[in-house]
Amino acid sequence: MLLVLDMGNTNITVGVFDGDRLVVESRLATDYRKMGDEYAMDLMDILSLYHLQREDIDGAIISSVVPSLDRALQGAIQKVTGVLPLQVGPGVKSGIDIRIDNPRQLGADLLVGAVAALHKYGAPCLLWDLGTATKVSVIDKNGAFRGGAIMPGVRTSLDSLSNATALLPTVSIDTPPSVIGTNTVDCMASGTVFGTACTIDGMSDRIEAELGYPVKVVATGGLAGEIVAQCRRDIPYDPSLLLEGLRLIWLKNQK
Repeated sequence: MLLVLDMGNTNITVGVFDGDRLVVESRLATDYRKMGDEYAMDLMDILSLYHLQREDIDGAIISSVVPSLDRALQGAIQKVTGVLPLQVGPGVKSGIDIRIDNPRQLGADLLVGAVAALHKYGAPCLLWDLGTATKVSVIDKNGAFRGGAIMPGVRTSLDSLSNATALLPTVSIDTPPSVIGTNTVDCMASGTVFGTACTIDGMSDRIEAELGYPVKVVATGGLAGEIVAQCRRDIPYDPSLLLEGLRLIWLKNQK
């Protein structure tokens, strides 16, 4: 079985594949204070929770946007499974043509998502990833990664709004009954959900116009499901897309 981990700034998504079938999907909090042994205990607990043995894991791969925790997570995986994990980064085969100013600067999460989106949905394609940051990746009609855009994440923006104002509360990200809010909570929810949906629609239109041809639009990330349901475009929500991308990259790097 293959252990895959996608480490973001807020969560670490953990998956286990049996062949091409995702049999485990779980999450850990990204905690900068944790040591390798603590992450090892977390991984052991997840495997135990899903009735897997450490010996079941014969491969592992990590993507990370938190370099300061890379060594701890690599060590945790090796301690738990005995497997040295592959780290997504420069020199790792992805099978995708990266056409940005400096390909070595492309974030591992963006690369992994692009690989999966191209494989599953084909080109041309836009992938929206709504996490700590909101990101859109552009894959052109030739299957090349052309770049994209990055903006503050939904939860990040909402928390900043609450923290920077005296009278605005912390609210959950739920779709309100109407665009026009009639109380503070619904007004904030409307701006967050419908406002972000409009951003996705509008940015997708602009990117499509710049490319000069129609594109498929796909969404992933923990916050995407609630929001893309309110988009005017038909945007499939694929929550496990980055895990699938890790599996594909791992396969491309096997001798």
